[in-house]
Amino acid sequence: MRRWIAMALAIVLAGFVPARAAETPKRGGILTFMIPADSPPSFDGHRESTFATIHAMAPFYSVLIRANPDNPAATTEFACDVCVALPAPTDGGKVYTFTIRDDVRFTDGAPLTARDVAASWNKIVNPGEGVASVRRGYYSMVDKIEAPDAKTVVFRLKFATAAFIPALADPYAFIYKKEILDRDPHWYEKNILGSGPFRFEKYEAGQSISGVRNPDYHHKGLPWLDGFVGLFADKQSVRVAAIRGDRAAIEFRGFPPATRDELVAALGDKLTVQESDWNCGALITPNHKRKPFDDARVRRALTLAIDRWGGAPTLAKITIAKTVGGVAFPGSPLAATRAELEQIAGYWPDIEKSRAEARRLLREAGAEGLTFELLNRNVDQPYKFNATWAIDEWSKIGVKATQRVMSTGPYTEAMRRGEFAVALDGDCQNIVNPLADGTKYLPGSVSDSNYGNYEDPEEVEIYNQMLRETDFSRQRALMRQFEKRVLDTEAHEMFLLWRYRIVPYRSYVKGFKISPSHYVNQDLSSIWLDK
Repeated sequence: MRRWIAMALAIVLAGFVPARAAETPKRGGILTFMIPADSPPSFDGHRESTFATIHAMAPFYSVLIRANPDNPAATTEFACDVCVALPAPTDGGKVYTFTIRDDVRFTDGAPLTARDVAASWNKIVNPGEGVASVRRGYYSMVDKIEAPDAKTVVFRLKFATAAFIPALADPYAFIYKKEILDRDPHWYEKNILGSGPFRFEKYEAGQSISGVRNPDYHHKGLPWLDGFVGLFADKQSVRVAAIRGDRAAIEFRGFPPATRDELVAALGDKLTVQESDWNCGALITPNHKRKPFDDARVRRALTLAIDRWGGAPTLAKITIAKTVGGVAFPGSPLAATRAELEQIAGYWPDIEKSRAEARRLLREAGAEGLTFELLNRNVDQPYKFNATWAIDEWSKIGVKATQRVMSTGPYTEAMRRGEFAVALDGDCQNIVNPLADGTKYLPGSVSDSNYGNYEDPEEVEIYNQMLRETDFSRQRALMRQFEKRVLDTEAHEMFLLWRYRIVPYRSYVKGFKISPSHYVNQDLSSIWLDK
């Protein structure tokens, strides 16, 4: 408990201290980078969870607080963006009072005030009727958000929790203009107006998005770039060719090992590579409203068929999938050990025993010879590889699945509308925060980011206990209960593998620092070009 208190205090009190760079940044130039999707489903960061939105939109917006931009790999360091300083909590850890900077302006010239911050956060935490907020489940601890004056924002919590500050640093939590939100809360889905390091220049659906340097950016001296161009390309071969031919300098999401090796062999010292464990995994979501997936025996059979321990080493050689794990990010304090994982369906060390049980469950449920369509996203890595692997594994228990591949926008909408039998989904989080990240697995009535169409009060109760628990050993025991229910007893979700992030890029790109997330530190303010 003392360790967790110390960590929480470090998080709250951490400030942003610029590093002593080995090289002096140069001003100017246009960064061209690849966005591995055809287009974002919308421009609204509060509504979306795909990297297609964050990579395209983050340069135009500010947030309240963020991961330390000088050290984004440190998962417990946070810094102010539009606030003056990170506050220490009061009232037993239940009140956080932020003072907002007075030099922040939207790109239309209007000042950004505490009222804009409060309105944006209220949209995230308490979205109105018909307004989606996919991460609202992260903020079940929040009671009220108030702006008593133009410079002060107060977050009042229902209970103290170590999950709050990391959740507040969500990079999708763009600060919008209150005047616009009051008029039309959907306006930001199709329009762009922020206070970030870049001003919006042009968007061509399915092709590109561009921005130019914001001369009034409140972090003085930044950004270094004159502008950027993001090129949309859902085919990996197109993105690799662009970097190899120097038509683009970087793709921030990452490439598989073979692609890294190919680019290193071709470009030598013209290429730099950074690698990191990745707070991003793949899971399979059955639609509980579609028969026979309303039957836990069928869902459990599908996860029992997948050999994670045997498949991971092979997939790691050809894909960005690598690590066997459960709900909590591997290496985090709440993550399951291998011995603990092996008690969960789909992680048993004896795969033949596991598949025999899967076949028995299908017979018992009257679902022998099951056939269905797997909804998948039109992204090669790792979506198509994961789908091919899962379909092959299911065939070993007599199940036949086919893929329905859709581009990012229609795929996301199909999931939201429940127009699928089983879907291959992503569990990609930004800040490593296992307590808040667990909301991905909560029912849709609690979390807009879950598409399983089910209710499970017992699961919600376990999660709520875990979120409020201050004793670490009891908190960890509750995580094991939560994980067991979600992945095994009810098999609401089937977790596949965690990813490994590999970013090869042109060596003239400077200022990029890899983190465990391809969502974090994407505003491009610290990037500069040495050319």
